[in-house]
Amino acid sequence: MIFNSKEILGEIQKKNHFEFRRLYVGLYHELVLYANGYLFDQDSSEDVVQEVFACLWDKSNKIAIETNLKSYLYAMVRNRCFNILKAIKITYVSKITEVETTIEASCSPDWFPEDEKPLLYEQVLKVINNFPLKMRNIAKLRFVDNYRFNEIADELDVSVNTVKTQLRRAKLKLGKLVIYIAILFSIVH
Repeated sequence: MIFNSKEILGEIQKKNHFEFRRLYVGLYHELVLYANGYLFDQDSSEDVVQEVFACLWDKSNKIAIETNLKSYLYAMVRNRCFNILKAIKITYVSKITEVETTIEASCSPDWFPEDEKPLLYEQVLKVINNFPLKMRNIAKLRFVDNYRFNEIADELDVSVNTVKTQLRRAKLKLGKLVIYIAILFSIVH
């Protein structure tokens, strides 16, 4: 999408809905993809982009663009993603511990009947296959192939910290699945 940043911003400052909608439609999907590169969560990425556009609309009279509007929006998305990641980091350890404790206490694989374990394994693989590419590769190497952190890092040419971060996120997603399945099994059995 090619546009004149000052003209578009001027129109948005005049509350021109048509120009705002044109900008939104033109940049929404690429900004969501950009946000998803930080957050690895489609819903959160969409929320961030919608918040950025709402902020642009609400505060357009206070915005002074030094570069161009597209770069400005990318910077807003990046900064909001960083804020979310900072907030997650503060509570991440407690959430992981809480999920792991719940899984260990009530949802260990031994808790499931032997004939149900293949179904659980199949569902876990389906969830892993829907992870973003980097998380999927790391999770498969760790959970399916039993690689250690440093082996995964060497295999994929990433840092050990990247491996750990991706595995924490994967465990949270998998933990939700296991808890959900455990609840279903407790209702059925």
